[in-house]
Amino acid sequence: MRKTIALIVACSLVLLVSPSALTAHEHTPPITAQENLRGSITPERAWWDVHHYHLTVKVEPETKTINGTNVMTYQVIGQQRALQIELQPPMHLYKVTQQDKTLAVQQQGDSYLITLLEQQHVGKEYQLTMHFGGQPKEAIKPPWDGGITWQQDNNELPFIASANQGIGASIWWPNKDHPYDEPDHGVLISTEVPKHLMSVSNGRLVGIDNHPKRQTKTYHWQVTNPINNYGVNINIGDYVHFGDTYQGEHGRLDMNYYVLRDNLSKAQQQFVQAKLTIEAFEYWFGPYPFYQDSYKIVEVPYLGMEHQSSVTYGNGYNNGYKGRDLSQTGWGMKFDFIIVHETGHEWFANSLTNKDVADLWIHESFTNYSESLFLEYHYSKQAAAEYIRGMRAGISNKTPIVGVYNANRKGSGDMYNKGGNMLHTIRQIIDDDKKWRDILRGLNQHFYHQTVTSQQIEAYMIEHSGKDLSKVFDQYLRDYRIPTLEYFVQDRLIKVRWSNVISGFNMPVRVTIDGKVQWITPTVTWTKIKTESDKPSFSVDPDFYIASLNILGN
Repeated sequence: MRKTIALIVACSLVLLVSPSALTAHEHTPPITAQENLRGSITPERAWWDVHHYHLTVKVEPETKTINGTNVMTYQVIGQQRALQIELQPPMHLYKVTQQDKTLAVQQQGDSYLITLLEQQHVGKEYQLTMHFGGQPKEAIKPPWDGGITWQQDNNELPFIASANQGIGASIWWPNKDHPYDEPDHGVLISTEVPKHLMSVSNGRLVGIDNHPKRQTKTYHWQVTNPINNYGVNINIGDYVHFGDTYQGEHGRLDMNYYVLRDNLSKAQQQFVQAKLTIEAFEYWFGPYPFYQDSYKIVEVPYLGMEHQSSVTYGNGYNNGYKGRDLSQTGWGMKFDFIIVHETGHEWFANSLTNKDVADLWIHESFTNYSESLFLEYHYSKQAAAEYIRGMRAGISNKTPIVGVYNANRKGSGDMYNKGGNMLHTIRQIIDDDKKWRDILRGLNQHFYHQTVTSQQIEAYMIEHSGKDLSKVFDQYLRDYRIPTLEYFVQDRLIKVRWSNVISGFNMPVRVTIDGKVQWITPTVTWTKIKTESDKPSFSVDPDFYIASLNILGN
């Protein structure tokens, strides 16, 4: 018997995983004590809630050092014990003080347990000051490896930036480095740099101090909204500024751009896409989440990243991803990938943030899908579908999208393209574009400025779609395999069933039989479909990310 396998994709071939591929976490290394300390909500974290950071640093390009203080304001919400913060080597935590008293500090790897002298009363706010410094880890391949990038521009002037999503903000400044707790009242970032340079960070510029004797300036940037730690950034260079405004759903949005002096004209042309992006995403997701802190794009010496209200950009002022179309459909060259993708993260990552990095798909799957929504808004639904299907060539299907909880371990890189295609598939199941848009906007309204779990997102989508999507989420997020719709055609009969799926998988799918579109709901056992044709034709809607297998090959 000859078997033919057709993966439902648009103009691309994707290899199926072999039967010997591993299921979720079978050979995952055991969680170490350090991973548990970093990745879980320990008792030393749970009893207090961070309210604000005032990060004050002096950056010295010649020595590649950062020194300063972080004044942390927090509220007591439980029984007092040691207080846990993180700062990764080779940075040093020199001293921690509270009420001018030096506190005892015990280091455990990247974490520090601080013994407080003052009695901490539930419901009250307190401050402590962390003194730190050193030469932070230098990023080699940012933003993927994380750290500080120390480069020079074409005029041999310092060009410096931070990027630390994976490795954590504690790679260069001390903080409560776990995504579940964001500073409720934001952060003030005060950065001292050589006077001929400019420092740009998140939020709004609220002041500049001159230090003639030191030949430096301090730039003060204020964030009023909650912000994830990895989103806090510093960018230093010979910047020039230009700006614009956008009349959006919440009124006037200030849009600012900081680029290297030599790139001003190119930026003025390329960054017109920022308004187009905000317009599209406000339609799909609701109001831009940070009107108070404004929107900005800042040029950096690496590809780019989603720093909240401070999108960093290094895509060379070209459309596509480094000038390439990742979808291989032509649609990827209609927009600047970094502007669109990283701006999409303002909704999914910065406003709506995963509570544990194991659920990083919440950031990356929705934002991957947002690229196609940009195309749908400005071009057509067909363009969007072709683009998202074209991204399937980048899916590996080797390990699950969801990572390991309480261990600071993210899941597979398939959280991008596979996650986006999962959402595209769910849209087909819902089969109601108005409801789909309402769900996307509802997620951003219901979970506005919150840290969330995968379970919360899944439950919301199930409730508001009216569809039982639980097995769909389990299959695509927690298993590595592509659902395979097996079928065969004999005389006037078609038989179908799911294989390569989790127990109980029964996802409905849209098919065409003898030229007529209809819905079927296969299970793992054979289901019969009667037809009137002696040789019925059968095909699956390509917008479902599944494989199809004609077991007879006819």
